[in-house]
Amino acid sequence: MSEVVPAISGPKRPQDLVALTDARSAFRREMEETFKRPLNKDITVKGEDYTLSSGDVVIASITSCTNTSNPYVMIGAGLVAKKAAALGITRKPWVKTSLAPGSQVVSAYLEAAGLQEELDKIGFNLVGYGCTTCIGNSGPLQPEISQAIAEGDLVATSVLSGNRNFEGRISPDVRANYLASPPLVVVYALAGTMDIDISKDPITQTADGKDVYLKDLWPSTEEIAALVEKTVTRAAFQEKYAAVFKGDEKWQAVKTSTGETYDWPSASTYVQNPPYFKDMSKTPGTIQNIENAKVLAVLGDMVTTDHISPAGSFKETTPAGQYLTGHGVPPREFNSYGARRGNHEVMMRGTFANIRIKNEMLDDVEGGYTLGPDGTQASIFDAAMAYQDTGTPLVIFGGEQYGAGSSRDWAAKGTALLGVKAVIAENFERIHRSNLVGMGVIPFEFTRSDSRKTLGLTGHETVSISGLNTLKPLQEVPCQITRADGSIKEILLKCRIDTAIEIEYVEHGGVLPYVLRNLAQ
Repeated sequence: MSEVVPAISGPKRPQDLVALTDARSAFRREMEETFKRPLNKDITVKGEDYTLSSGDVVIASITSCTNTSNPYVMIGAGLVAKKAAALGITRKPWVKTSLAPGSQVVSAYLEAAGLQEELDKIGFNLVGYGCTTCIGNSGPLQPEISQAIAEGDLVATSVLSGNRNFEGRISPDVRANYLASPPLVVVYALAGTMDIDISKDPITQTADGKDVYLKDLWPSTEEIAALVEKTVTRAAFQEKYAAVFKGDEKWQAVKTSTGETYDWPSASTYVQNPPYFKDMSKTPGTIQNIENAKVLAVLGDMVTTDHISPAGSFKETTPAGQYLTGHGVPPREFNSYGARRGNHEVMMRGTFANIRIKNEMLDDVEGGYTLGPDGTQASIFDAAMAYQDTGTPLVIFGGEQYGAGSSRDWAAKGTALLGVKAVIAENFERIHRSNLVGMGVIPFEFTRSDSRKTLGLTGHETVSISGLNTLKPLQEVPCQITRADGSIKEILLKCRIDTAIEIEYVEHGGVLPYVLRNLAQ
């Protein structure tokens, strides 16, 4: 226990732990080594009396049901807000703040403790319950702030009490995202920057110029425990959950059909009949060799399911935005990928569309782009559809820890619907590997020290993989890579179909057809 210290994590992965005392130096190191941008570049915000620079916190959110389920940290956050309000200090004007607990019980005990009012005073107003900022649903920043970030190419930051902070997940305007406890989220909102050692530096100043330190804001363990004991009651849980399945008036007013099967509304842009069972035969097929496949993307190390899976908001210029616009949906009603996860047409267009993903087939380009069949830059979706029109199979090359992060089903679903037959990487995160198999996409690993780098892969290659019609779990199979100049490289790949039942899944075209055929027997 002597080694346990206050910490945050970031700026790109939840496992990147940073001791609170090292947060400032760690951020400066990230600016130099990762983001490669200067710290002291100030940009004037139009119409405001302040400037923005890299490191400024533009989003501070107490969010995520996993962290807000702990009453001690929530009461602690409320007490920090109370002490701040008593000193007459509030969040910095460029910080967008919000409170989105996972349960209405949190609101009940915050109100009983008189702390919701204190949180409101410094900007942490209740915006809803459940997933918000941690899945990219924080909403847009003030346009002038967004413009200043873009103009200065700044590394704006967010601090949130969520459990994921992968690239491009929180906001398109924010490059560095840090996970922190709810009380620390409040403190960073007051400070307004990550370029600070909050363990010893002044957090902010009062109206009369007095420095305010962390010790002036931080509640004692006894203060927190006393309020938890007083306000977190069994009765509150019983009251809030007594009619949890009944829903509110809006939920009760939703019109539903009464038939035994769902009547798929053809005009809906939220729910469409997915093509997983289209043209499905009564019996499974066999696993076929992959012949003359084209490369859809060459991706680097630690490509997470957040890079792959559609998440957060999107603009009207994206393939998903163009689809919705074409169906009469104005941009203000786009909502998010998560809200439209029942429409595969939207989700396909958002797969590999993360604004921070980097396809090594293109130089210095961020976002979901690749080279189409004609050799010109195109969105990954448009290129995949062009290849599907000619019946061309696709493969993706990756690096280490391919598919790390959350267990996102659409990371595998979208990959399959784009026509990708195989993903070839150095290694896989275990759940995403399983999900790929479940969607009929075969994961392969390089062997014998081969990698996309040692092989010099550019994405202009044609790939054929044989031996699949007699495949056994974890078998090595030959792969032929034909380069653009006609030269051929033969390598061995390890098939990461790990079990006999997974062989059956792929023979059926995925776990969904497998289950349906078995139910029909």
